[in-house]
Amino acid sequence: MSFLAPAGFAALAIAIPILLLYMLRLRRREVLISSTFLWRQVVQDTEANTPWQRLRRNLLLFLQLLILLLLALALARPFITVPTISAGKIALLIDASASMNAKDVDGESRFTAARERAHQIVNNMNPQDIISLIRVAEVAEPLTVYTADKNELRRALEAMTVSKGAGDWDTALTLAAAGAAGAENFSIVMISDGGVGGAASLPSNIPQPIYVPVGHSANNVAITALATRSLAGGAPQLFAQVTNYGDERAEISLVIRLDDVLRLSRSGVAPARSQLPIPFAEPITEPFETLSATLTFDNDVADYLSLDNRAWTVRNEVSTRRVYYVSGAGNLFLEQALRSLPGIQTFRGNPENRGLPAAVFDLYVFDSWLPNALPAGDMLLVNPPNSTELFGLGPALGPANQFELGVDESPITTFVDLDEMSLLQYRAVSADWARALILAPEGALLLTGEVDGRQIALLPFDLRDSNLPLLIAFPLLMANLVDWFSPADIVPLPESISVGDVLSISPPLLADRLRITLPDGTTRVLEIGDEPLAFTETDQLGLYRLDVLQGSDVAQTQAFAVNIFGASESDIAPLPEAELQARLGGGAAAAADEQLGLQEFWMLLAAAALLLLVIEWIVYHRRLRTPTLLRQSNRRLRWRGR
Repeated sequence: MSFLAPAGFAALAIAIPILLLYMLRLRRREVLISSTFLWRQVVQDTEANTPWQRLRRNLLLFLQLLILLLLALALARPFITVPTISAGKIALLIDASASMNAKDVDGESRFTAARERAHQIVNNMNPQDIISLIRVAEVAEPLTVYTADKNELRRALEAMTVSKGAGDWDTALTLAAAGAAGAENFSIVMISDGGVGGAASLPSNIPQPIYVPVGHSANNVAITALATRSLAGGAPQLFAQVTNYGDERAEISLVIRLDDVLRLSRSGVAPARSQLPIPFAEPITEPFETLSATLTFDNDVADYLSLDNRAWTVRNEVSTRRVYYVSGAGNLFLEQALRSLPGIQTFRGNPENRGLPAAVFDLYVFDSWLPNALPAGDMLLVNPPNSTELFGLGPALGPANQFELGVDESPITTFVDLDEMSLLQYRAVSADWARALILAPEGALLLTGEVDGRQIALLPFDLRDSNLPLLIAFPLLMANLVDWFSPADIVPLPESISVGDVLSISPPLLADRLRITLPDGTTRVLEIGDEPLAFTETDQLGLYRLDVLQGSDVAQTQAFAVNIFGASESDIAPLPEAELQARLGGGAAAAADEQLGLQEFWMLLAAAALLLLVIEWIVYHRRLRTPTLLRQSNRRLRWRGR
């Protein structure tokens, strides 16, 4: 055993005044009395009438000297050298992803075990070592800068929590690799079960991470698919799938609830390491908005991760959009483009009739023709023949063969390449509500905007005066425009939303603010401004409800679900070290058994000193208790009883 601060032994010098205090006694005045029978205690005290006397056995003195010895040892910081994971400058990555919730480590979660291993690394670090803690969850975040302060590192570890999403290992390893700059002895330590997903390889100049595996079992059964689909006007069909990632077959039951009311259940046997589709042959005829599924097992089924035993979805219908199309020039290119788009039902109108049908349509497409009165719905206007109250037409311009995008990253112009386009002529347009998405040298070729709750797009040229219908850009442009016109949800939902996904929100034009209710019942209010809205707090599993507020009224509501779907977290089989190193690449790994750390004991010594201090206080106060006649009598009785 060695000492980091041997100067702490200087505190033992305090023993000298302690001993002197016990040897020093006050001189008392002598008084003659007739008898000493009633003064036996006083007679005993007269032995201390001299200033000094030899030390006698005294429990208080022994305790006080022992406390002093323990405190001096604690100040000297004794330690022993022990093998440690690494030394020097260390980037310590702790896996806090969903798979770390698996409870296959002596009944504790993998995350608890990982945090204990991290505590061991911190406790055994050398005085010259510095460590930075990085929590790897759906967002990789450094919890500390590189520091040698063990207390700061311990506090950060205790405050760390496990998440329910996939780990962002690309960002975490990038943050860790940045610490290698200027370091002579640098190490990356990963405490994980190996679920790094598709993390990119490390640069060749970065040492191979030292992998500290946690977890030992692959037994987990999960819901890996849950969705409803229905055609317009039809009853929704339910699709579900269960995957057994373990090595043994599992008998399962899947319970379906519609709006939290039990309605359906299915049972089956999921073979080892395979998928089990759950058949629901009949459509769901009952009305519902949300649907949840719960997975249950027989008692002998080992399932160490419970997060993926539940899943949620919302009713999803494939809607058919009704388009009213009128062309004054018989544009076959435009008509064919509309008819080829999925989910579009086109109704062709008579250009001789300047009126509009009484039926309401989702989109009105007018080519080289306008009605007497514009409809109150969304409109695509191609080569309008005259000005209206919404826009004014100027003189003819052109020709043109060079075009550019007026707005970057607009979904309408995504993948639209106009490098080969040429145009004979087009019209100048003035519209204060519109923004130009495609620009020619003298004016705009595509304008879009919203007026009185209507979405309007305007192409001020005849498609037959250009080669645009012959380019691949034309069907792409038409598909993007129709998607923009469609009665969009507040949140355009992908097939599956995972924890940590960022949702782009498109609020209605007249909305004042949005209120989002999270699965735990808490709410978030988003104020609507000029910038697009993005919702990032998708860190809970379950159903979310989004309300559009106009004043104090709820104008529109949409639900969406966040689930764990996929093998990245549900497949909890620990990854072997060789396979992990093959994935990450990098340089040669540092040998863990060549590193030595320090294990200190000052905290145990300080705790023992505190305990003895409490005992010394109790002994001292018991001796201060004043003798009474009753206590003396009790002592005599106990003495006679012996």
